[in-house]
Amino acid sequence: MVVSRSKRQSLSWLLGAISSPALAALPGAAATGAAGTPASAPAAAAGAKLPPVFVLNSLDATISVIDPNTWAETARLPTGKEPHHLYLTPDEKSIIVANATGDSLTFVDPRTAAIQRTVRDIVDPYHLRFSPDMKWFVTAANRLNHVDIYRWDGSNPQLVQRISTGKTPSHLWIDAKSTTIYSTMQDSDELVAIDIATQKLLWRVPTGTMPADLYGSPDGKFIFIGLTGSDGVEVFSITPGAAATPAKRVGQIPTGKGAHAFRALGDSRHLLVSNRVANTISKIDMLSHTVADNYPAPGGPDCMDVTTDRRYIYLSSRWARKLSVIDMVEKKVVRQVKVGKSPHGVWTLAHSPR
Repeated sequence: MVVSRSKRQSLSWLLGAISSPALAALPGAAATGAAGTPASAPAAAAGAKLPPVFVLNSLDATISVIDPNTWAETARLPTGKEPHHLYLTPDEKSIIVANATGDSLTFVDPRTAAIQRTVRDIVDPYHLRFSPDMKWFVTAANRLNHVDIYRWDGSNPQLVQRISTGKTPSHLWIDAKSTTIYSTMQDSDELVAIDIATQKLLWRVPTGTMPADLYGSPDGKFIFIGLTGSDGVEVFSITPGAAATPAKRVGQIPTGKGAHAFRALGDSRHLLVSNRVANTISKIDMLSHTVADNYPAPGGPDCMDVTTDRRYIYLSSRWARKLSVIDMVEKKVVRQVKVGKSPHGVWTLAHSPR
């Protein structure tokens, strides 16, 4: 059982673990490391060697390095304590690993998988985000109830302001103009907004149960929030250019129990959400606010990445301790690779736009 960061998060994870199917009999999935994966699977079919896939193992404090050309785990890199999320630097020269209880960041080369350096004294970096203008680096301290704003000079984060948010900030989103930070509050069931210019909290509005990841629509008019304690994605309207105006709830999209993490498909219209308890992934149409498709996602689906051709999902199957590869055309799992305990983040350079 995963050690939780809050009592309610622990309950949600327990539900996901109980509801996960037996993976030994998973239909349509190749055995771990086995040959015979369909020819359409995302290996180096075009003749070019693909860069590694990185899977963050939260309970092992490691990163699994997967070669997508052979589907072998080639290394496990040590990180700080309790790493949770991965993020590429704006220049794509480093993957940053947020070590929450280790109070540090680990920088890894996304091409060679070499550990580049460790930055210490970053307090409780649970989730992290760069502003689109690449001037700001923001972390959510899930355990210590604050959001930190750092100035980013291209290589090092410099703390500018620590903002007390209330109980348990979870995930972050920054608008396209790099003016506003949005954060979900998983234990007080709220969405808060922070003004980057003044570095002050603008407003807070109530949400559904246990809000987790969030994503802003390409037109800047809506925010989608995964409700891990419920069965869908909540939709809020925001006013572009008027960040001080509180968001307004406009509806909810039924996706599945334990809606949790997002990954844009890269077509400026569709958004994937992992439903951790339902063991599915839903594709949301951000224009119509409806579910366009669903895919099987065994083992407590969490974070995702998407291949450049937008056909395959790389998924961290949290309870199964595996990286799962899902074919969105065939709607089935075509590969699973054994990784460490409680795989959370997943990232690769060979990805579709976000």
